[in-house]
Amino acid sequence: MRKSSKSRVPKAPGDPVEAGLRLLARRDHSREELRRKLSRRGHEQQALEEAIRRIDESYGLDDQAFARSYVRRRASTKGPLAIAGELAARGIDRRSAQAALAGFGADEQLASATRLAERLYEQSGRRMGDRDALNKIGTKLLRRGFSTAIVRAACRAVLEGAAQATDD
Repeated sequence: MRKSSKSRVPKAPGDPVEAGLRLLARRDHSREELRRKLSRRGHEQQALEEAIRRIDESYGLDDQAFARSYVRRRASTKGPLAIAGELAARGIDRRSAQAALAGFGADEQLASATRLAERLYEQSGRRMGDRDALNKIGTKLLRRGFSTAIVRAACRAVLEGAAQATDD
């Protein structure tokens, strides 16, 4: 193998404002998420805080708007418990997360869980008994952050739909 003639010198982190704007151009970030990413790229703490302040003044970093947007994106595949955990990992405080999740009510949760359960039931190919399939599906829905009551209702809806399909 041939070695490159270029020396491997670590790249200087550059302007933290530009780096932050590049990150925000790809997708929304919470303040804490932006802080962590800029820190990992080697920016000094003081420069990084100044950059976040300048970006906030110019473009408006809004953690609550980020949380609402995040809930809308994730609500089709995750339950509120999982989404709340993901928001916490992105630096969103509990109060903001709960406010964002308020729009993801029981009806929406049930609709999302039922769609997921139907898809998973179809993917199972119905090779196993309905009850066995729904036990596995229920476990998957629980892992995705749906409550036990929502999981039971979604599985019941899928089971009733499967029973009607075999009756037809």
